[in-house]
Amino acid sequence: MVVAVDAGTTGVRAVAVDEAGQLAGWAYRELAQHFPRPGWVEHDPEEISAAVGSTLAELGAALEAEGTAIAAVGVTNQRETAVAWGRRTGRPRHRAVVWQDRRTAARCDELAEAGHLALVREATGLVLDPYFTASKLEWLLGEGGVEADEDLAVGTVDTWVVRHLTGGRAHVTDPSNASRTLLYDLRTGGWSPELCELFGVPLAALAEVRPSSGRYGVTVEGCGLPAGIPVSGIAGDQQAALFGQACLTPGMVKQTYGTGGFALLNVGDERPAVVEGLLTTVAWQLADGGPTTYAYEGAVFVMGAAVQWLRDGLGLISSSEEVEALALTVPDSGGVVIVPAFTGLGSPWWDPWARGTVVGLTRGVGRAHLARAVLEAMAFSTRDVVEAMARSAGREVLELRVDGGAARNDLLLQLQADQLQVPVVRPAVTETTALGAAFLAGLAEGVWSSTDDVAAAWTPERTFRAKVSAGSAAGPHETWLRALERSRSWTR
Repeated sequence: MVVAVDAGTTGVRAVAVDEAGQLAGWAYRELAQHFPRPGWVEHDPEEISAAVGSTLAELGAALEAEGTAIAAVGVTNQRETAVAWGRRTGRPRHRAVVWQDRRTAARCDELAEAGHLALVREATGLVLDPYFTASKLEWLLGEGGVEADEDLAVGTVDTWVVRHLTGGRAHVTDPSNASRTLLYDLRTGGWSPELCELFGVPLAALAEVRPSSGRYGVTVEGCGLPAGIPVSGIAGDQQAALFGQACLTPGMVKQTYGTGGFALLNVGDERPAVVEGLLTTVAWQLADGGPTTYAYEGAVFVMGAAVQWLRDGLGLISSSEEVEALALTVPDSGGVVIVPAFTGLGSPWWDPWARGTVVGLTRGVGRAHLARAVLEAMAFSTRDVVEAMARSAGREVLELRVDGGAARNDLLLQLQADQLQVPVVRPAVTETTALGAAFLAGLAEGVWSSTDDVAAAWTPERTFRAKVSAGSAAGPHETWLRALERSRSWTR
């Protein structure tokens, strides 16, 4: 078996993957979400470590009882989240500032107005937005009160988790995570001294950037698994899902319906042009000195989180799984459109000042219409980013491979096929984020000998095809765009 640690936004999952690419066991712990102020989102890094340890201990005990050996451990993670700690003590110096956090929106505007956007776009392929790590680190080292001494270590969640697994012996990240920080230069394939200076982040505090597949160290006693197991794969959650969906050739695209929504299009090993409204990111690098695979990405900040809002904020459902059955009790949304811009808008709009909007309410609207409007919003926003990526890459999207929790929602996937007018394919294993991390670790340790083996391990479970014409799909999408405009710049 290969074990993947998936340190996500809402929880930590440990997953066992066998040689055939099938899930063979898992354990999960939910993470507390801290909201100190409106628009601020934080996690406790020590709770993340504890969840990694307890899920690995639970899964490891089950595998040991079956007499199963663990060949390697891979790590995948919520990206962009900023963590700061002491190297010697391993103690966090502040709560982690989560990717959803918007506290640095004004600072990003200030940097853009000062003329720094062109450098950021050209060097990183990203935009000046509080979504990314650098401005969060700048805040931690300023208002957050974190001291930039010689013992300081900073990084994304993958670096924090690998530190836990290796007992502090490895301070590493991979290019897929580094390329999400606003501190990594795609042109040179390394940290940018110029950008580190711009954001006031000490270069010496950052992790060593290593390939996404390769041995970083071995586990130590107390991490949740026996000592001596190779830790051999790292990828940000969306790049891991692209790899786990076997989107290994240019032109292949996947969409993950998680807390947010993330579509990635494999654009091959030549760094693509920077495109307005989209992100250019490293997908993976499989070996030292080997080629880097790049991707265009469209990031939607709120997807599954909108379903959680129906459950926790409005009390319209008691579990997220109920949303499909409720939405199916009505034939349409009754004219209601929900734009769930709770933390601003991501691709292809990039408006941190937008806020959630509900339009089209009438006296006849009920809870089922709101549930259906949330699922429609997920399909509409995915259409927006997939079409933007296809135009930019000059490629026709022939199918969309989907994963994440909401990929089990048949109504959502049918709405998605109707909007995109291409087949939407759900794989047999929808935990593709963990699967990708396992594949990367297993490749490094010889469990799989090549990416051809990885592709062979991917199998479809169901394909959804459009049931309405492109013209019929266009009307609701145009209404969505009208509603979206009303959410723009709301808090500016």
